[in-house]
Amino acid sequence: MSIPNTVAITEELIAAHGLKPDEYERILELIGREPSFTELGIFSAMWNEHCSYKSSKKWLRTLPTTGPYVIHGPGENAGVVDIGDGDCVIFKMESHNHPSYIEPYQGAATGVGGILRDVFTMGARPIAAMNALRFGAPDHAKTRHLVAGVVAGVGGYGNSFGVPTVGGEVEFDARYNGNCLVNAFAAGLAKTDAIFLSEAKGVGLPVVYLGAKTGRDGVGGATMASAEFDDTIEEKRPTVQVGDPFTEKCLLEACLELMQTGAVIAIQDMGAAGLTCSAVEMGAKGDLGIELDLDKVPVREENMSAYEMMLSESQERMLMVLEPARKDEAEAIFVKWGLDFAIVGKTTDDLRFRVLHQGEEVANLPIKELGDQAPEYDRPWREPGRFSPLPATDVAEPEDYGRALLALLGSPNNSSRRWVWEQYDTLIQGNSLQIPGGDAGVVRVEGHPTKALAFSSDVTPRYVEADPFEGGKQAVAECWRNLTAVGAEPLASTDNLNFGNPERPEIMGQFVKAIEGIGEACRALGFPIVSGNVSLYNETNGEGILPTPTIGGVGLIPDWAQMAKIGTMQDGDVVLLFGGDGTHLGQSVYMRDVLGLAEGPAPEVHLGDEKRNGDFIRSLIRNGQATACHDISAGGLALALAEMSIASGLGMSIDISEAAGPAHAVLFGEDQARYVVTVPADMGNFLMVNAEGAGVPFRRLGTVGGDTFSVEGILSLDVGQLRNAHESWFPDYMEATAAEAAE
Repeated sequence: MSIPNTVAITEELIAAHGLKPDEYERILELIGREPSFTELGIFSAMWNEHCSYKSSKKWLRTLPTTGPYVIHGPGENAGVVDIGDGDCVIFKMESHNHPSYIEPYQGAATGVGGILRDVFTMGARPIAAMNALRFGAPDHAKTRHLVAGVVAGVGGYGNSFGVPTVGGEVEFDARYNGNCLVNAFAAGLAKTDAIFLSEAKGVGLPVVYLGAKTGRDGVGGATMASAEFDDTIEEKRPTVQVGDPFTEKCLLEACLELMQTGAVIAIQDMGAAGLTCSAVEMGAKGDLGIELDLDKVPVREENMSAYEMMLSESQERMLMVLEPARKDEAEAIFVKWGLDFAIVGKTTDDLRFRVLHQGEEVANLPIKELGDQAPEYDRPWREPGRFSPLPATDVAEPEDYGRALLALLGSPNNSSRRWVWEQYDTLIQGNSLQIPGGDAGVVRVEGHPTKALAFSSDVTPRYVEADPFEGGKQAVAECWRNLTAVGAEPLASTDNLNFGNPERPEIMGQFVKAIEGIGEACRALGFPIVSGNVSLYNETNGEGILPTPTIGGVGLIPDWAQMAKIGTMQDGDVVLLFGGDGTHLGQSVYMRDVLGLAEGPAPEVHLGDEKRNGDFIRSLIRNGQATACHDISAGGLALALAEMSIASGLGMSIDISEAAGPAHAVLFGEDQARYVVTVPADMGNFLMVNAEGAGVPFRRLGTVGGDTFSVEGILSLDVGQLRNAHESWFPDYMEATAAEAAE
């Protein structure tokens, strides 16, 4: 049923569109009259948090976004980084949190579809995907349903489209009970001289609609994504988009073919706020106006109103400014791929955004004010309190170290994620060199004999809540460390900043301090932020999520023959620790999962140590001196060693008697800037001498061999016990779901 453009603009309607009274007053000042219903919807879409970043722009500007490899930083559909030989990698991470909670399969699927479009709209062929997922407590009534739906949605879209999923995260915490997080990452390869941007150029040029038809799905999705949830959550289901990966695959091929013709002047994905956002952003960036005629927009439903057409978030659509002389050639490509191609407007020189529908002008607005001059807030913020120091001697030791290690390996947050990633196609395209389960995913650069790209996604939300500044640093450092641990040089990063309600000073304080920590770490490690996304208002009935600033990173491996893995150690290898002994138990998974406590400060991140130790490890790997490598993070040394044994099927004989401090701190402490490396027996002393010369702390821990994992005088476990504990939790949990559904 069509919604008329003459709907009365009431206070209730304004509030329903997510606009504050003062923002509506600003609209009246800008246009000098009351907006039409369609215009109100357009302002709502462009000025919401999801599209305008009005609460975060001030702080995002403080992040480092340039570097020796950066071609394009934030502001485009995705970031672009040079990898040499005329090639570049284009990548970004985006959230689809709110839609995935409402409708998990389609929410996650269209999150994957949207991030893939961000990459190929710039001229890149997608080569890798990741996802960072966070769900509520395992025993919460909705968690299993969300896990099953989200994982199926990610796999259903990515597998059908044909991109390998090579990494990611899955975590559980009660703070996500009412608001799961689905952060999707994609990366693609392009030529540095064939990058396509969204800035419109030239007056009187055709604006072309490409792809699938427009429907009513997703109307108001961006506005919904900028609001807290409450008990009316199920009513928001129509705001979730519906995806079609097969159409998107056709759109990819058509766009890449089109881009070779010289027809594309500017191109923009229709993502959040659909036709509105794509048209406004293209025009505003190019200091041009845009005129659209909605009667020419391909639709799949009857009697769609201008409001619905402008705010629809139907998937698999693009908007392009076309070189007029190439119109017939361009259209033929899209017809061949079975996709719509329609000239729906033109560029103008008056900086106005005009929308025509059924002979009526339903919108006439200043385009710059809609786009890059949306409201910007300096929200009040309060610096979070800090935990007092927590000496390891004040933390209880486990009664049984072996049982404690098995409990960690089999816990919801530290168990194997095999059940998840085996539902994803991790090998399609034939270039995957490392799949999920290690420190980073690795994909060969097609057409190059030795070059590969590494990908990782990381954040430790419990650290960020305990100390947002150190937690922000740690998210960057761990991502950088995971890339380093496979032998990659970290090039650049993308962020997905998931927080609660920024109108609460304590939440805004978390955001500000986390940004400060992220920025400091990126500068110290030469790891600039080139793209990203902010997702705020992740709350339900006033209960906010854990602050979760996810960092996705890309690294370059010059020769993948010298790449390291966590499970390739050999019988007789020496086990070496590089970095200091474990000392820090505050906010550790040992305290959370064994003792049931969440106390103490987050570990400090000494960025100079990170850089020095990481550079040493990367050099060691590239010299072919490591048989296996694993960074030390959650669960400390014990978990890192156990994971290496599980991955290789080999035991270890470890001795920590010379380490300073209590055994539980040495084994489970989560101090940063540390790695475990296995090397051939004749190489151990040489590398320890090199480490001493480089100022890198080191310790010889033991040897590889047999089928028993032992720490002398402390624990002894069969590798099969470790594997069973590690591999069983997730399938057992999800099988219980299937059994309940069958009943």
